[in-house]
This record gives sequence, structure tokens and C-alpha cells, in this order.
Amino acid sequence: MDQVFHYLAGGLLQLSWWQIALVTLGLTHITIVSVTVFLHRSQAHRGLDLHPAVMHFFRFWLWLTTGMVTKEWVSIHRKHHAYVEREGDPHSPLVYGIGKVFFRGAELYRHEAANAETLKRFGHGTPDDWMERNLYTRHSSLGILIMLGIDIALFGALGLTVWAIQMAWIPFWAAGVVNGLGHFIGYRNYSSPDTSTNVFPVGIIIGGEELHNNHHAHGTSCRFSAKWWEFDIGWLYIRILAFLRLATIRRVAPRLKVEPTKSSVDLATLQAVITHRYEILAKYTRMVRKAAAEELNKVKQSSDTGKVALLRRAQVLLARDDDKLAPAQLAEIESMLAEHEKLSTLVKMRAELSRLWESSSASSEQLLADLQEWCQRAQQSGIESLEQFALRLRRYAA
Repeated sequence: MDQVFHYLAGGLLQLSWWQIALVTLGLTHITIVSVTVFLHRSQAHRGLDLHPAVMHFFRFWLWLTTGMVTKEWVSIHRKHHAYVEREGDPHSPLVYGIGKVFFRGAELYRHEAANAETLKRFGHGTPDDWMERNLYTRHSSLGILIMLGIDIALFGALGLTVWAIQMAWIPFWAAGVVNGLGHFIGYRNYSSPDTSTNVFPVGIIIGGEELHNNHHAHGTSCRFSAKWWEFDIGWLYIRILAFLRLATIRRVAPRLKVEPTKSSVDLATLQAVITHRYEILAKYTRMVRKAAAEELNKVKQSSDTGKVALLRRAQVLLARDDDKLAPAQLAEIESMLAEHEKLSTLVKMRAELSRLWESSSASSEQLLADLQEWCQRAQQSGIESLEQFALRLRRYAA
């Protein structure tokens, strides 16, 4: 009887609580890797191809630990990119509010997974073999019940806790943190037309998904890190799989090339500006915010609290796209720009630069002429930061 009780309490492995904690972290990390490498980078965006054996391991593991269906996850994520930050986005904080996405992200996922039109339109190219049709999709809840039995058998009573953590891991980190906080707080390397952010520069806990703004800027890239100080563990695993010939890398985000001796604006410059528009726009926006901070320091000396408060609010709003601002916020910016000529010029020139890649009808020759004219006016603006920006822009190459 004592032996039975001993087994029920500790399971087959008879591990201590801290050993079980480490094993749980290992198991949940495998689940995270399965989501980011298989579901996200390979299936949803086709950034890499996986060996059939590796791909099937990920499918099997996700069936055991999440019960998620590949076609459903891929369809919902592709729809998110197609309708990002507007009506139709399955889990946008701008549409539903940060509270609902963070705390009820899994509920939003289940609701969209029941939309047959979403699966039909966005679920193409996902696995459709016998195992998928007859086991993984048809009996999606069977896997997590089998996992419950395995956890209890291995860890005893604490297996229930292990299983509960496994079941909550993806809903919390992926549906809550990435889909919620990844569009709410953090920093941005790219001024992509959405509110995506890099939640943290070291992508380990969520497998690299922490670098969400980088992903939105280059959606099909299977590498999420962009700066030398950013770390994407998912990319590390992909490189290891590629070295072992278990994966083929298809798409990686291009790097912005700068040629120090280049001084003329040519077609290569135009191509680089269009290709790297989000990165270039982010650099420009940082320049605008720096200029706003300098103006704020000047205004502080005048003791005009109204102007100080207005400039502080505008400094934050200037980093956002106009279509993401409310009419009252746009009015605040206009009011502030009317009193600050330097900032007004910078904001106007930013809008003109953006039109280069927003134009769909202009020829390459016309766009090149517009870029050359923009650089010339920038260098004659009398604003040192804008002049330096234009000089650097001339050195960009495809």
C-alpha cells in the first residue's frame, strides 16, 4: 500500500519539485519552438521548408500539448496580417482593446477558428494527409487528454500542475503577450503601418516572437532579429536544422546597405529606399522626436505650461501614423506645428518622403526624379539633422 501511495505521489520518475519545474520549462519550450518554427515561420509565411520528419514531430507535439489545428492557426495568423489593426483583424488591441486581447486572446482564437470562410480563404497549403484529417483535426482534444495521462504517470499528483501549465502556456504567451503586448508596448525598429512592437530584444521565452515589430516589417523572413544586440533563439534552431539538412531557409529580411563613397541618388538608391522604407521611416521618426525634444527644452524656459504640455503630447503622437490618430490628436499636432517652423518642415518632408513608396502609378523615372528633388530640398532646408539624413540617404544601395 505504501508503494502505491509513493507511486501516486511522485509518479514513475520520482522527481523533486525543482526537477519537475525544470522539466516543465523544457516541455513548454519545445511547444514554443513548435509554434514559432513550424506554425509561424514555416507554415504561415513559408520562410523555410522543414524535413517531413521534423514537420511531423512538430505536428504531433502540438497535438499533444495544445490541441491546435495547423490549418486553423495558420489561417487566423494570415488573416491578422491581411487586416492588421483594422476591422477583420482577429486579435487587434486597437479593435478589441488591450484587456480583451491580453486576458481573452484564446477566446478570440477559438471564435475565429469557427469561421469557415477564414479557413477557406487563408488556410491553403497546410497539411492535408490521412493523419491530419483522421486524427489531428478530427480528434484535436484527444492529444491533450493523452498528455494529461502521461504527465500524471510520470510526475504523479504534480502532473496535474505540469499539464495545466502546458495548457496555459500558448494561450498566455502567444495569444496574450505577443498578440496583445506586441501591439501595445515595446520599441520599434521599423515604422510599419501598424502598432507592432518588439516586446523585448532577447527572444528566448517566446522563441523569438518577442521581436514582433521586426516580423511585421518583414513578414516572410524566417529570421526575426534585426539589430546586432537582438537575439532570436528560433533563428538559432533554424540554423541548426539547416546545418543538419533538416530545413531549407527560403526567405531572410535584407539588410540595408550603405556605400560610403556613393554621392548620387540613382535607381539603386530608389530601390533601397522602397525596400527598406519602414527602417528608413523609423530613422526619420526618431529624428523628428529628437527635434521635438529640443523644442520642448526651449519652451520649458518660457514657463508656458500650456505649450509645454501640448509639445509633450505631440512628441509622442508624432511617432504614430496619421491614420492611427483620433481627430482631436491630429488637431493637437497641427496646433503645435503652427508654432514650431522646424518641426513643421520635418513633418511635411516626412509625408513627402512616404509618398514615394505609396505611389502605385508613377514610373521609376518619375519616382527617381522625386527622390532627387526631395534630397536637394532637404539639403537646402537649413536644418542640420535633415541635411545629414539626406546625405546618408544618398549612400543607400540595393
